[in-house]
Amino acid sequence: MLCDLDNVIRFYDTTELAALERVAGLAEGTTMDIAYAPEVDLPLLLGRITTDEWVTTIASRLAGRPTGPATHAPVTPAEPHLHAPTPLTEPQAYALGHALARAPFRADEAVVALLRRVRDRLPLVLVTNASDQLEEDLASLGIDDLADHVVSSAREGVAKPDPAIYVTAAARAGVPVKRCLFVDDRRENVDAAVALGMTGVLYRELADLYAPLSAALEGGGLEDGGQQDGGQQDEAA
Repeated sequence: MLCDLDNVIRFYDTTELAALERVAGLAEGTTMDIAYAPEVDLPLLLGRITTDEWVTTIASRLAGRPTGPATHAPVTPAEPHLHAPTPLTEPQAYALGHALARAPFRADEAVVALLRRVRDRLPLVLVTNASDQLEEDLASLGIDDLADHVVSSAREGVAKPDPAIYVTAAARAGVPVKRCLFVDDRRENVDAAVALGMTGVLYRELADLYAPLSAALEGGGLEDGGQQDGGQQDEAA
């Protein structure tokens, strides 16, 4: 089994970031839209820049952006001049970048428990687009022993949905690609796995894993390629 990490096992809490955006007068999600643009995010995921350099890039793209009224200072008809758009300052931009980079995260214990059961029956490989801090993050979550192998984009120099990372993960598992079940929360990543002959599961909730894993948990194995019942799901509306 090949399994993604973020939004399957690990979930972030961006409450602090959203609060800072509101105070700054930015639309919620502005920082993440900039941070996860391919030209900003991919160098981090390929191990070409550090997290601090990523934050610097985010801040450089945020600084100077026009902002609206902060939520703690509502516009009043008598004082419209006090609420004219002002550029986001560099310290504000860095604070937003750091809030994203340092956002707390947790592991879904139900998913972790299920994956530990799976590992008793099958090789388990985590396949994740991640920074070079991944190993530290897994240890902090207490799941650095969860998988037989971890295939990280920052260590491999290639990121999903590039087929090369799937082939590497299958090799680490020691099985042909057509014997792999691949789980991810992003459709393009699942589609790439299916194109190689893997069975794909588009993850939205824990129940998405029960049907495709039932045979393995009962002591059998995974079927070759294609789709299984409960496999590649439609995206949520």
